[in-house]
Amino acid sequence: MGKQFLDQTFQAELNQGNKLFIPYVMAGDGGMDALLPTLKMLEDSGATAIEVGIPFSDPVADGPTIQEAGKRALKSGTTLQKVFETLKEIRSEIGIPLVFMTYMNPVYKFGIKRFFEQCSKAGVDGVIIPDLPLEHHDLIKEPSNANGIAVVQLATLTSPEDRIRELASVTEGFLYAVTINGTTGTREGFGENISDHLLKLKNNCQVPVLAGFGISTPEHVRNMAKSCDGVVVGSKIIDLIQNEAVEEIKELISASKASTMNS
Repeated sequence: MGKQFLDQTFQAELNQGNKLFIPYVMAGDGGMDALLPTLKMLEDSGATAIEVGIPFSDPVADGPTIQEAGKRALKSGTTLQKVFETLKEIRSEIGIPLVFMTYMNPVYKFGIKRFFEQCSKAGVDGVIIPDLPLEHHDLIKEPSNANGIAVVQLATLTSPEDRIRELASVTEGFLYAVTINGTTGTREGFGENISDHLLKLKNNCQVPVLAGFGISTPEHVRNMAKSCDGVVVGSKIIDLIQNEAVEEIKELISASKASTMNS
């Protein structure tokens, strides 16, 4: 488990000529009982790994769909402690990596050292903390290393080249390439320079580069994946889960596979 599991899983998938697909779910959306069936469904649909959101009252990087999912989860009584407890019970039934998406406030409140220890015990392989700047990476460096948890960095469209190199040199698991200026949410299209941006990140990075924010159609998946190693899809997956549209989820994920990449 941990960093190593992420690296091995990604490499195995890329070696088969596939691109990586990481769907996002909000823990506790639909109640904690919904977490296992949702994770299983995404694994069975072909997800490479799953990003698990921790509900938080002030999610600065999240658009309306994910914010609403967070509100539903908080309303149903979801806490970080409950997410850890649930994962400890169900983790052995999921065969792919899990990456937490959270904010610094809940981690700090829970206790940074304790948070990473619990991640390890619950089988969490990596974490994304979008509001923790690289300059404050030292806050979590020691406990994340000690517990073998990958810390994923985000690179934005406005990141200058030297900043990109810095982010690329410290990111673990993958580099999260933010494809729009703004919060998460489905979009019609992306800037025309997006492929140049992704290729620039790839050229500077030793680990896979995944594009995220605004990706919502199989065509988006295929187009983005031409210039990087795969995608992260959040708001669209949450919408489809709400509508029980499992076939559409499968269609989105299959757009990242070698067999459909050129179709």
